[in-house]
Amino acid sequence: MKQFSSMADLAAHLAGLAVVQHEANHRALEHAAKVVEREAKNRIGEYQDASGPFAGWAELADSTKADRVAQGYSENEPGLRSGEMRDSIGHRVGDGDAHIGSDDDKLVWFELGTENQPPRSVLDGAAVAKEAEVVAIIGESAVAALVGEEVAGNRLLITGGAD
Repeated sequence: MKQFSSMADLAAHLAGLAVVQHEANHRALEHAAKVVEREAKNRIGEYQDASGPFAGWAELADSTKADRVAQGYSENEPGLRSGEMRDSIGHRVGDGDAHIGSDDDKLVWFELGTENQPPRSVLDGAAVAKEAEVVAIIGESAVAALVGEEVAGNRLLITGGAD
């Protein structure tokens, strides 16, 4: 156990931990954002079951299937034609937050639905599907920043009080 010879030593140690924790949070958010981004990209072109409050994807309409084939695309890969919409998904990590999204209007229409198309959740569904993994990434990072990578990496078991 680390001991401090003065309150100034303790304060310096805590200030250093704050910097380490801030850097660890940024790395964890970057990792978590990549996990959700990858999941969102993988959802396009494959029918999805319900995820949290988001409904499973409805079958493409026969007219949509025929249009896809006429344009040289496979009949039944929802949201996937050229790959442009899928490839538009990206992430940005700020100071304490992460955003996964796209600037492609077609993805907005796909996600939220239109008058003629039911919603097919890509981004929200990916976030729900990866929630437990994201929580684990952020939690493990926070613990590692406080107790050290080598201790956290070996899965320190914390039990009750002293005997």
